[in-house]
Amino acid sequence: VQLQASGGGLVQPGGSLRLSCVASGRTLSGYTVTWFRQAPGKEREFVASLKWSSRSTDFANSVKGRFTITRGNADNTVLLQMNRLEPEDTAIYYCAADRHIITSSRANADQYDYWGQGTEVTVSS
Repeated sequence: VQLQASGGGLVQPGGSLRLSCVASGRTLSGYTVTWFRQAPGKEREFVASLKWSSRSTDFANSVKGRFTITRGNADNTVLLQMNRLEPEDTAIYYCAADRHIITSSRANADQYDYWGQGTEVTVSS
């Protein structure tokens, strides 16, 4: 599965961005799709996850209430809507997908076989 992450950019604190994760040439049905991020000098961290079939979601505490993750209109797209962005949200955002993710492990990046190339988000005034 080839994943393409897009939608990053420069935004002021309090602003919004919507990231897209698109699977090339195939559906994401049956997959768990998860966003991770990595800030400069920091380790990669879990952001949000969506299980396609059940639409169940999970969020890092740091983004709860500000970010939502949903299926896109096409069956090969997952969207991460990021609102009330903070400078601490500055990072490169990666989407990952896999069919064999146990719910309790979906924040574990090592569980994912397929990764997008990353899209950069900068929150700054």
